[in-house]
Amino acid sequence: MRAYNLGKTAILAVFAALLLVSGPASASVIDQMIDGLSGAVFYKISLFGTPVELIVIWMAAPMLFLTVYFGFINLRSFKLAGRILKGQYRDDNAPGEVTQFQALSTALSGTVGLGNIAGVAIAIAMGGPGAAFWMTVIGFFAMTLKFAECTLGVKYRKHHEDGTVSGGPMYYLGRGLAARGWKKIGFVLAWSYALFAIPSLLQIAQVNQSYSQFSAVTGIDAPWLFGIVLAGLVAVVIVGGISKIASVTVKLVPLMAALYIGAALFIILSNAAQIPDAFALIIREAWKPEAGIGAIIGAFVWGMRRAVYSTEAGLGSATIAHAAAKTREPVSEGMVALLEPFIDTVVISSMTALVIVVTGAWQVEGLTDIQMTSWAFNSVIDGFDIVLAVAVVLFAYSTIISWGYYSSKIWAFVFGSSTTSNTLFKVVYVVALIPGGVFTVSQVFDIMDSFFFLMAVPNIIGIYLMAGELKRDIKSYHARLKSGEIKRADQMVESPAR
Repeated sequence: MRAYNLGKTAILAVFAALLLVSGPASASVIDQMIDGLSGAVFYKISLFGTPVELIVIWMAAPMLFLTVYFGFINLRSFKLAGRILKGQYRDDNAPGEVTQFQALSTALSGTVGLGNIAGVAIAIAMGGPGAAFWMTVIGFFAMTLKFAECTLGVKYRKHHEDGTVSGGPMYYLGRGLAARGWKKIGFVLAWSYALFAIPSLLQIAQVNQSYSQFSAVTGIDAPWLFGIVLAGLVAVVIVGGISKIASVTVKLVPLMAALYIGAALFIILSNAAQIPDAFALIIREAWKPEAGIGAIIGAFVWGMRRAVYSTEAGLGSATIAHAAAKTREPVSEGMVALLEPFIDTVVISSMTALVIVVTGAWQVEGLTDIQMTSWAFNSVIDGFDIVLAVAVVLFAYSTIISWGYYSSKIWAFVFGSSTTSNTLFKVVYVVALIPGGVFTVSQVFDIMDSFFFLMAVPNIIGIYLMAGELKRDIKSYHARLKSGEIKRADQMVESPAR
């Protein structure tokens, strides 16, 4: 109990310090704190004579290992995942709070957004066009990691008497490893994850980049006012919980994605003659042997950093949304979840990269963030920067409300789920959004990258330990599907939820 109280005190102290630096603290103090945090998380080792961030290797390894270990399930199960998503195996009497489609929409609203618009631009600005190639490759392998963690999220979710559920790494690390006789290890990993995840309440990247585009289009210089208005709109939705959030995201995400993808396709097709050269440039820059192994690794590292932020694979955050899905089959939800990185990174981020390259935006001096993407769109569709500003704000909004749900579950795990605790969380979460526009883009992404990568450390350890169990679950699911034990929705007989 003493350790528990110390843990809560430590979390509040760290969170208070982070909120403090967003206020009137001097720029040098902010930079020193951010540099110290980023330097510790992104510790470098020498690889082929080139400094490489150890955490990047830590993230890449399970994606590759699990893809091979599960027999390339990201490819083999792609069609089945689509059938599940369409509702062919839907069971309305299964435990859970939302449909599998709604769970995916909520999770996608947390990933599809600024990572695809600003994140790709930042990756290209820092690592060259080759970073976009590595983002796509990583997105492909991230599908398997997302499958693994979301399957565990449903399998070890906690059911409450009122019909609601709680899931996420805090639960499957603790409950899953305890079921294997490793209770102490599970306890340490679950609480480590919670400690690292609490600062993710600071969704400043979403506020920062949406304000950047809003300010560029309107000319309004009012970051605090923008933060207050956005925070108020978020508060309206997160009060309603997962059902309210899902009802908003299930409408908002497809609309935003259609708008953005439609515009991107128009630009790409308008520059159809440049597409072969654009692909050639991206691939050449990804490998560029003439620049040495260091340049290749540099492009890979930036692709990896932005791909993790875009897909959230390995962070465990999306498992919280997927744990609420109505299903009796954890593996089926894992298959639905593997579609996320494909939609988010393999498709949407790749399209953004193509738009930036074919228009030449990556060569325009001084463009290092979302303004690069904005310039690219506006160079073909005059005035689209205004449409993009609206889309960006909506993308940021949907991501923030999804993370509001994620963060509420983490908060409840640490501080309890009483009415007082729940109210305090909502106040803290909403207020923490307000200063997001004040930070610089480098400060924002150093802060968020640091905390996101820290979350992945205990999560990935747990997934490694339960990989064998997951493989057996996959085999069992396919066998029962083949035998007809798992029935399609039109074959099911109504039965009470378990």
